[in-house]
Amino acid sequence: MAKLTEGQKAPEFEGTSYDGKSITLSGFRGKRLVLYFYPKDDTPGCTAEACSLRDDYEKFLKQGFEIVGVSPDTAKSHSRFAEKYKLPFPLIADPEKKILGAYGAWGEKNMYGKKVFGVIRTTFIINSEGVIEKVISKVDTKDHAAQIFKQYI
Repeated sequence: MAKLTEGQKAPEFEGTSYDGKSITLSGFRGKRLVLYFYPKDDTPGCTAEACSLRDDYEKFLKQGFEIVGVSPDTAKSHSRFAEKYKLPFPLIADPEKKILGAYGAWGEKNMYGKKVFGVIRTTFIINSEGVIEKVISKVDTKDHAAQIFKQYI
C-alpha cells in the first residue's frame, strides 16, 4: 500500500464513471480536484459524505474544484446511488482496486477490533498541476465539505 503525502505528484489514474465516461487525472489538468475514496454506496457514512459534498458542489465549482468519488462498488451500484441522492459529480467504479491501491486507500484496517482489508476512507486535494496539496485521513462524513473548506481551502 502506497502512502502518499502532500507535495507528491498524484498517481495518474483512469477509470469509468457510472455513466460510462472515461475519467483520468490528466483530464483535470488546470483544475483543482477533490478525489475522495469511500467504502460503499448507500451506507450511512458514505451517504452523509456524498451528500455533504453535493450540498456544497456549487461552492466547490466557484473555487475551481471538481469532485470525483471512488469505491470498489460496481457502475450499476454507483448509478443507483448517484440517482437516488442526485449527486452531480462522477463516481468511479474500481472493483479491481487499482486506483484505491495506487492512492493507498485499500489495505488492512481495524474494524470493531478485527483486522480486515477494505477501503481506507481518504480524501486528496490535488492542485491544477496534479500535485497533492492535502491528504485528509480523518474524514468527518457528516460535514466533509465544511471540513475541506475550513481546513484546506
